[in-house]
Amino acid sequence: MARYVLRMANTTPHPVHIIGGGLAGSEAAWQLARAGVPVMLHEMRPERKTDAHQTEDLAELVCSNSFRSDDSENNAVGILHAEMRVLGSLIMAAADTHKVPAGGALAVDREGFAAQVTRTLHSHPLIEIVRGEVEGLPPEDWDNVIIATGPLTSPALSAAIIELSGEENLAFFDAIAPIIHAESIDMNKAWFQSRYDKPGPGGTGKDYINCPLDEAQFEAFIDALIEGDKVAFHEWEENTPYFEGCLPIEVMAERGRQTLRFGPMKPVGLTNAHDGSRPHAVVQLRQDNALGTLFNMVGFQTKLRYGPQQEVFRSIPGLENAEFARLGGIHRNTFLNSPRLLDETLRLKAMPRLRFAGQVTGVEGYVESAAMGLLAGRFAAAERLGEALDLPPPTTTHGALLAHVTGGADAETFQPMNINFGLLPPLEDGALEDVKRKERKIMRRQFMSRRALSDIAVWFSDTPMAAE
Repeated sequence: MARYVLRMANTTPHPVHIIGGGLAGSEAAWQLARAGVPVMLHEMRPERKTDAHQTEDLAELVCSNSFRSDDSENNAVGILHAEMRVLGSLIMAAADTHKVPAGGALAVDREGFAAQVTRTLHSHPLIEIVRGEVEGLPPEDWDNVIIATGPLTSPALSAAIIELSGEENLAFFDAIAPIIHAESIDMNKAWFQSRYDKPGPGGTGKDYINCPLDEAQFEAFIDALIEGDKVAFHEWEENTPYFEGCLPIEVMAERGRQTLRFGPMKPVGLTNAHDGSRPHAVVQLRQDNALGTLFNMVGFQTKLRYGPQQEVFRSIPGLENAEFARLGGIHRNTFLNSPRLLDETLRLKAMPRLRFAGQVTGVEGYVESAAMGLLAGRFAAAERLGEALDLPPPTTTHGALLAHVTGGADAETFQPMNINFGLLPPLEDGALEDVKRKERKIMRRQFMSRRALSDIAVWFSDTPMAAE
C-alpha cells in the first residue's frame, strides 16, 4: 500500500474539520495530526453547555469511569483495547496513564484522563481547537468533515442531518450512576474485594467496595426503587427506548424482582469479610479517581429524583451516611441508522463530505466510540492526502465493529452495539478439533484473540503511520 508522503512535502493540506470533542472526536483529531493533516476541532462547550457534562475538558467521561474488561485473551472489549494500543490510540494512552484499581477492568481517574487528552491535543501544532457550536450542516467549503457529536448531538445539527438523510434518528436514554465520597462509607459493614479476587490493570484483587444485603433488605430495596419518585419525561421523549446495556436500575427492577440479583447486584464470587457469609445481594462501588476518595455505584444508573435517590441509596447497608459527590441522572442519546445511511468508510451516502464517528454511528461504549473515531480519522487522512487505505480485516474488533454499523446489521432493527465475539467471523473449520469439548468455548475466544491481534498488526504495518 502507498505511504503518506505529504508530511515531507513543502505544501500543507487543507484542514479536516471535526465537530465534537468527546472520545471519538479527540481520537480522530490525534490520528489525523499524526498523519500530518491539519485539524480544526470544534467543541461547543463551554459556550454551550450540556445536561451531562461538568467541565470544558475534551474527552470528558459523563457516565461510568470504566473502560470495561482489559482481558485481551478472553474478552472482546479487552481485544479492542489491545488493538487500539497497537494503533497508537491517544485515548488508550491516557487511560493507561490514569488507571485506578478496578479488578479485571480498566477504569480511570476521569479528571486526570480528560486533562491529559486536552493537553495533548492543545499542544499539537497541527490541531486548532475552536470553541463554539456548529449549528446545522457544516459550511459547504468544509469539504472533509467528521461529525463526532456523540449522544448529545445539538438539536440544530440533528435536525439538519435528519432532513438531509431522509431518515428519522433513533433515540434512547442513557442513565448516569451516582458517585460517593469514600470516607462516608461505613467499612464496618462494607469490605474490599473483587469478584473471585481477580486482579486487573492497576488493581490487587480487592478493588471494589462491597455492601451486602440480606433477603429482607433486598426486598425492601426493590420496593423502594419501584415506588420512588422518578424523573418525568417530556411528551416528545416518552416513547424513546433505553439502550439495553445501560438500563436504569428502576427499569430493571420493574422487569422482575430478582432481575438485579442477576445483574449489578449479583452476589457471586464474593464473601463477606466481616463474618464469612455469602450475601443475598450486593452493591459494588468502584474507585473513580486516582486519590481513591470517590467511588461510583457500579451499574446503578438511575432516573430517581435527587431526594428519593438519596433516601433509597442510603437504605443500603454501609451507605447510611453516604455523601454524594454526584447524584445519578438521565440524558437523551441519539444515533443514526448507519447500515442504511453510511458507506464503508463512515461517510454519509447522501453527502460524502460528511463522515461520522463515535456513538452517533450506533456503537455503544467508551472504547467502541473511540475506536470509530480512530478509524474515521484514518479514513479522513487518507482521503485528504489522496492515499489508499484498506479497511481493517473483519477478523479484528475494529473491522468487526465497522462492518456491523456500515452494513452487517439489519437496518430495520438496528440498535447500538458493544463489541462482542458474535460480531467476529468464526474460526476456520477444524481449528478446535484437537481441543477438548469442555475447553472449546475458552479456547475459541483465545484463538479469536490471537487472530485479531495478529491481523491488526499486519494491517497497521501496511499503513503510513507504521513507519513513524
